[in-house]
Parts: sequence; structure tokens; C-alpha cells
Amino acid sequence: MTDPFAGFKAIQKEAWSLFTPMEVFTTPTAAKLVNFAGVAAGQRLLDVGCGTGVVAITAARRGAKVRGLDLSPVLIERAREHAQLVNLDVDFKEGDAEGLPYGDNEFDVVVSQFGHMFAPRPDIAIGEMLRVLKPGGTIAFSTWPPHLYVGRMFALIARHVPPPEGVASPVLWGDPKIITERLAGKVKDLSFEMDMMTPSALSPQHFRRTMEAAVGPMIKLIAQYKDEPDKLHSFRAEFDALTSEYFDRSNNVMRQQFLMTKARKV
Repeated sequence: MTDPFAGFKAIQKEAWSLFTPMEVFTTPTAAKLVNFAGVAAGQRLLDVGCGTGVVAITAARRGAKVRGLDLSPVLIERAREHAQLVNLDVDFKEGDAEGLPYGDNEFDVVVSQFGHMFAPRPDIAIGEMLRVLKPGGTIAFSTWPPHLYVGRMFALIARHVPPPEGVASPVLWGDPKIITERLAGKVKDLSFEMDMMTPSALSPQHFRRTMEAAVGPMIKLIAQYKDEPDKLHSFRAEFDALTSEYFDRSNNVMRQQFLMTKARKV
């Protein structure tokens, strides 16, 4: 059966291939997710949408037996390099969150840091994550709430570059009410915790330049407006205004709150 979102995923795969510079920001939050999930030595763990492997490697350092999966072969290559640096045996492979190449009830823990939220069909992605998780196992993920900086940023981008028909907004994964609905009947002991990512920046404009070079949806938007300078200028002004609300001038950091969710499979 052909995937109706194959084209969308191909674009995502290419757009996210430049994400590597952002790992400097996602490395501290990776440790927060691993701590929140209570990862322990000997557990079999899967990192979905693993990117450059920051969560997977943090978990492997604790003695977990880790596998990581991501759409982008470029990011998987980077993840393998990170694992080799510390002689960690982590099985990284290219793959799709909507069709995990693993058996039923295979893992003790399934995690995702800002990853599975980009799968176009939330019900399929979460169905797969729970399928490969054993009963009583832990699912834990970090996402961006819709009403805070990153959620508002994705909404702004989507106004300029609307997603294809049928693609769910990734930031809905940051709403506890929606998460509760999506997991209803499938999990128990559902809990949430807010935390903060603080990327360094010299100004809102400096931060935007970083985002334009590394974040998939931004890269796509800038390319779309390359021959429309007025639209590009207008978007950048909107983006900078939004960023200014969350830029901590006294400490040269952005204040990016995120939500962590944890539950056990029924």
C-alpha cells in the first residue's frame, strides 16, 4: 500500500538533514527526558525520531540497550559518530515513526524528544510506539506546547507554508488535554512536567538566523520566498517580534518551555 504522505515525508527528510547544529541546545534537554523517564541499566530502549542521537546516547551511557530511528540518513550518520566516540553500541537506523521496523512488545522504554510529533498521523505514530512497547513499559516524550514560543513559531510558519491536507499540527502533541485523549485506554499513570530549554542568542535576529539554517520548516519557508523579498521581509519581521517576547536580554538566552509526558502501557 502506498503512503499518501510519502511526498511530505521526503520533504521532511531533506529539510531536517541540516539540524545538526541544534544538538548543542537539545543535549541538556535529552538528559532531562532520560531522567524523567527513569531509564535504568539493562532496559531495552527505543528512541523514535532520534535525530543526532542525543537521547539515545544519554540512555546508552546509563547502561540501557538502545536503538534509535530517524527519517534522516544524515542525522543517523551523525548519531553513529557520537556513539563511536564513546565506544557505545547503539543500533541506529533510518526509518519512519509510522512504521517501526521492530517486533511487538520488544522494548521496556520508548522515548521521543521533539521527534514523533512531526509524524503526519498522530494515531498511527503513537499506535506504533505503543505496539513495540511491552505491557507495563514506559513511554516518555518531550513536545512543544502550542501557546508557548516554539508552538507559536510553528503556527506562524504554517500560516506562510500550510501543511498538506490531513497532516496534523505537531504542536497538538504539546497539549496535555489532547495527549490524554490520544492515550486514553492505552496507558496508565500518565504524568506531565514542564521544563525549559535555553539556547544562547545575541539577539532575536541572531537566533532567527540560526533557525533559518537548521530547522526544517524554516528552511522550506525561506526557500519558498527566495524570489519574493517583500513576503520574506514581512515574515522575518513577524518572527523577530515573536522571538523578542521570549528573548532574555540580560542573560543572552531564549526561554523555550517544553512539556514532558510519561505513562506506562496498559
